[in-house]
Amino acid sequence: QVQLVESGGGLVQAGGSLTLSCAASGRTFSSYGMGWFRQAPGKEREFVAATKRSGGNTYYTYYADYVKGRFTISRDNAKNTVYLRMNSLKPEDTAVYYCAADPVGQETTNAFGYDYWGQGTQVTVSS
Repeated sequence: QVQLVESGGGLVQAGGSLTLSCAASGRTFSSYGMGWFRQAPGKEREFVAATKRSGGNTYYTYYADYVKGRFTISRDNAKNTVYLRMNSLKPEDTAVYYCAADPVGQETTNAFGYDYWGQGTQVTVSS
């Protein structure tokens, strides 16, 4: 069982920045595929960013087109934590943001491939 706890959400003006954190339990975090997803009111959950191991200490990163160039996913395996740095925020980025873990380390963009989910953290971007 993997437990995920997100933090860092809040209210920010358009153009501002936030960094979300997701702390994970488990002794093999470095092998987990980790993803960030978001869900706005009345909309389906959508992929934001993901990272998975490519070999050794190297990791692939993946981004949805609508956040590419503005958001950055990173991880600190010593702290069992994955981050989502969000810059140039827009009102349409307003959503509950969830982190997800795939202990097998294979999944990237498909929410159904992740086995564990955090409780979510609210991000609100005002215009």
